[in-house]
Amino acid sequence: MHPYTSISLKAELNARGWRLTPQREKILNIFQNLPKGNHLSAEELYELLEKRKEEISLSTIYRSIKLMSRMGILRELELAEGHKHYELNYPSPNYHHHMVCIQCNKTIEFNDKSILRHSLKQCEQQGFQLIDCQLTVMTVCPEAIRMGWPSSLPSNWACTHTVPNSRDLSCINEKSK
Repeated sequence: MHPYTSISLKAELNARGWRLTPQREKILNIFQNLPKGNHLSAEELYELLEKRKEEISLSTIYRSIKLMSRMGILRELELAEGHKHYELNYPSPNYHHHMVCIQCNKTIEFNDKSILRHSLKQCEQQGFQLIDCQLTVMTVCPEAIRMGWPSSLPSNWACTHTVPNSRDLSCINEKSK
């Protein structure tokens, strides 16, 4: 079960003086049906909605995902590609972290309770309240190292771990339409 449904999102938006627009509902639905471990940038979300003939402007997408991130519905991630990605934010204890290859952008999610414990301890000592706990570890994958990264890696080399063109979002369940 997803932590947010259209009904709970509507209630929370209304409590804050906003409303559940059809665009916000469609965006929530996309993230609810995103396979585990997948993340979307605003541009990828826009292209996915465009393929489905949904008319939502890129600026509306940016505003909606920023709002949903501030509300804690989406989790904002800074991965290796130089722009933000988003995923559905599941409440604690479902915090997870990311290992990202700087060569091929392969992203691996992992759990480590000690990171959360340490973060909670630091927050408690400083009087802060923990909102999110995420660690992004920048790495180089084993294949790039085997190929001689960084000095002898051919400039045209492509890792077999290279994340498929993220514009190919056919992996998202059709029921999110």
